[in-house]
Amino acid sequence: MHHPASPPVLHSFSSAQDIPKALAAFVLKAQKESIEKKGRFTLALSGGSLPKQLKGLIDKPEVKWDKWQVFYADERVVPLDHPDSNHNLCKSELFDHVPIPPGNIHTIDPTLLDDLEELADAYEKELIREFAQKDSARFPVFDLILLGVGEDGHTCSLFPGHELLQESDGWVAYLDDSPKPPPKRITLTFPVLNHASRVAFVAAGAGKEDVLPVVLDKPEQGLPASRVKPTYPGQVYWFVDDAASAKVEFSKTSFKL
Repeated sequence: MHHPASPPVLHSFSSAQDIPKALAAFVLKAQKESIEKKGRFTLALSGGSLPKQLKGLIDKPEVKWDKWQVFYADERVVPLDHPDSNHNLCKSELFDHVPIPPGNIHTIDPTLLDDLEELADAYEKELIREFAQKDSARFPVFDLILLGVGEDGHTCSLFPGHELLQESDGWVAYLDDSPKPPPKRITLTFPVLNHASRVAFVAAGAGKEDVLPVVLDKPEQGLPASRVKPTYPGQVYWFVDDAASAKVEFSKTSFKL
């Protein structure tokens, strides 16, 4: 029986300071369910302001870092220690402060920065190694994907009006014409985002107050963030502050686990 995608769950907090604690509790619950079910926890992270929001996981003894398998929902095609690198950002904000085994963090191959197609291919193979043997699905099923949203409604490196919005087969795609610098990036595709068990968007601040009503109240406008609709029983969650959701009509759900 075909189930339609569930509507998003919107959690709005009076202050952005309240987001990291709630997000940490949410991530821990997802971790617990995933490890109980299959002995590991697979997640994809993006960059921007997101890594800072994960600081609530630092010094949490319940985090089973050795069971985490971390991928990047998108990555800038730059060296891993470059200021534009999402990995560098996640490392400095989170991974440098916790005992995660370095082999559990799946970065792009820095030797392939000059060949975008080869780089995206190699990253897709990295995903296949983690997922295909174990859940031989058509697309990987992440336990959790954590995303931000740009003021233009982009998420990952999927930008409004870009041809990659139509990609329906590949797991990882590349672009060399990102409207935001740096231009060269790789990104997970919508089929991967939409096969996840859980996707959580995190957005805070008045800079997001104009885009969130379009994403949540007018999904028919097709902004990239609105197109993240995991197939049943997957679920999208939003963790935002009241400044970001000030103009949203979509109903809010108080956060409790």
